Amino acid sequence: MAFEIDFLPVGDTYGDAIVIRYGDDANGYFLHVVDGGRVDTGQTIIDHINKYYPGYYINHMVVSHADNDHACGLIDVLKQFEVKNLWMNRPWLYASETLQHFHGNFTLQGLIDDMKERHPYLVELEALATEKGTQIHEVFQGMNIGQFRVLAPSRERYIELIPDFEKTPTSYKEEAKEPTYGLLRSFVEAAKKWLEEKWDVETLSENPQPPTSASNESCVVQYATLDGNKTILLTADVGPVGLNEAADYAAVLGLTYPNFVQVPHHGSRHNVTPATLDRWLGPKKPQGTVVGTAFCSIGANKPEYPRGQVKNAFIRRGYEVYANRTIMISHYSGPGHTGLVPLTPEAFDTKVEA
Repeated sequence: MAFEIDFLPVGDTYGDAIVIRYGDDANGYFLHVVDGGRVDTGQTIIDHINKYYPGYYINHMVVSHADNDHACGLIDVLKQFEVKNLWMNRPWLYASETLQHFHGNFTLQGLIDDMKERHPYLVELEALATEKGTQIHEVFQGMNIGQFRVLAPSRERYIELIPDFEKTPTSYKEEAKEPTYGLLRSFVEAAKKWLEEKWDVETLSENPQPPTSASNESCVVQYATLDGNKTILLTADVGPVGLNEAADYAAVLGLTYPNFVQVPHHGSRHNVTPATLDRWLGPKKPQGTVVGTAFCSIGANKPEYPRGQVKNAFIRRGYEVYANRTIMISHYSGPGHTGLVPLTPEAFDTKVEA
């Protein structure tokens, strides 16, 4: 079963837009789209499919989580193409299970309405899918999306995260947190330091502060085995909690280290730790060892990403890191696309931001 995994450019800032084709001549080919970047990225996806996969419909469209830089571009894609299945989690479906975490002046319907107002693009996707006859699915651990198995989030953990989403009303738990002051942030920015790293000196934190957002930790993590024994891990913006939950489930299923992995959250230092990477990629390897490939989706105006500590951590574990920035990059097994220029992997950094 040949495949192509295409990471598309997403403009100047952050975002993900991934188009995957897999299959064979005997059984047919399938299109699997994961995230759509911001609004403008929708046309990039449309043009890409029309160029490389003309005449295809989309078997599966996945919204990894509810952040704008992953979901908004999918609206135009859904308008343009036939989409058989839309996989996305909508927080208002679980309002009855989370109502107790919010102020008492919310009725159930009031909370549902508030959540919908904060996620207009998900509401639009839902309405458009219903209008076009696209089947909408929840997306939780254990489900199969075509050839991909969902490893995270579990339904229980997703519901626990909802009160902490930035796009839900302030919960009692949120109000109890200590405030963060702008002056303190200014001091932190001014005190930035640079660290030396060597192959055997890793400075990536086991306890990233601040932790990544609740929305990021709700990301859909997908794993597939394609073309015989080639394994693929798609992580979106997930953080250490979600990666560990996914690793626990992968262990139950007996899954192996991935040959191809998406670097979480554009290479942020808040989303991976040495321990989680050891679980997913294996321990550090002798210098020069290459056992896999890692792709990182980065905007054109974000040269500081992927962060040096993160990039180095993947390279130490034998994964060459590639970033798309202004171009489409493709990882494939089989013929792949014609005319693509070979890429140069990211270099190991000897100085990284503390």
